[in-house]
Amino acid sequence: MIPRQEHKRAVRAPLDQFFVVGLVGARQVGKTTLARDLINDAAEPVTVFDLEDPTDERRLADPKLTLESLRGLVVIDEVQRSEGLFRLLRVLVDRPANSARFLVLGSAGPDLLRQSSETLAGRIAYYELPPFGIGETGNKAETVQRLWLRGGFPRSFLADGEDRSFKWRTEFIRTFLELDLPQLGVSVPAATMRRFWTMLAHYHGNRWNGAELGRALGVTARTINRYFDALVDALIVRRLQPWYENLKKRQVKAPKVYVADTGMLHALLSLDSESALMGHPKLGASWEGFAMQEMVRVLGVDWDRCYYWATHRGAELDLLAFDGGRRIGFEFKRTSAPAMTRSMHSALSDLELDRLFVVYPGDARFPLHDRVEAVGLIPACTDGL
Repeated sequence: MIPRQEHKRAVRAPLDQFFVVGLVGARQVGKTTLARDLINDAAEPVTVFDLEDPTDERRLADPKLTLESLRGLVVIDEVQRSEGLFRLLRVLVDRPANSARFLVLGSAGPDLLRQSSETLAGRIAYYELPPFGIGETGNKAETVQRLWLRGGFPRSFLADGEDRSFKWRTEFIRTFLELDLPQLGVSVPAATMRRFWTMLAHYHGNRWNGAELGRALGVTARTINRYFDALVDALIVRRLQPWYENLKKRQVKAPKVYVADTGMLHALLSLDSESALMGHPKLGASWEGFAMQEMVRVLGVDWDRCYYWATHRGAELDLLAFDGGRRIGFEFKRTSAPAMTRSMHSALSDLELDRLFVVYPGDARFPLHDRVEAVGLIPACTDGL
């Protein structure tokens, strides 16, 4: 296994400040393994419940009776399976003599987020565990290539061979649609959602067009938006919102769509090898999404502070991130010789960027213009921006 020390520290910090910490992330991303590492380091009593275990599910049939006497760290895995548990946690942590802290793990679905935000406001901190990134798997070129192809889900990345990795991802997609989404309250036939998710894979890196997708599936725009929201809430699809401000230009206001993990993207597109990926029309968009994920990690910003920008006359910026008071722009170019473009000049001027980085799959960094630097993906992840 690959140690995830940075994420351990990131979860441990809010545990020292909040009575409840929600460790959320897509299914099979490694939440339970990370929690076990935290438990092994704990210097206090620890009680663990896994709501996928029928025994633990029965133990929490009367959660108040079971939880109110516990002290120390209480870990509850698959918390979305217990309806109303967040309301009880609010009562428990508000007790004057409370001496328990709760680490709750779950796939971030609509019900989970809504319950916790309504009942535990000011008492809970969230941490989203992402799949593996370059900083964890290593920065050798062949390792980065494998991470891009297989994605960062631990069992996919660490699989013994490409065939086993691809098979794991295809099984993940099946079980996610048939079992996991219904547990999150999404009542859509698995075949319909599979078709929709595959269509989103073909839209990866493009602007959302709900009307077109709705016509293709024979459903209303409202229904197709509900499907989209379900996959975004489950953290397997990213919705990159547009940025627009008071400019004398017509600006695009439709979000962009990205499958959050490139390994899942390639499985949905039936790309089972590097050679298949290299010959596919989504090659450039796939690399863009992979590099974008890594740059958001390097900056350490939340996705809700990330946008793209475009005008109806063709100017566009792949990623606009707000880091403190700075505006940082990114362009992702799968080329060996990045150069300035008219869009970059427009973005620098119209958005008043502090810096603009052109990320490419090379191993050097060099200036392109005032405030603009070309930087290879691996140097950016290794040395920072």
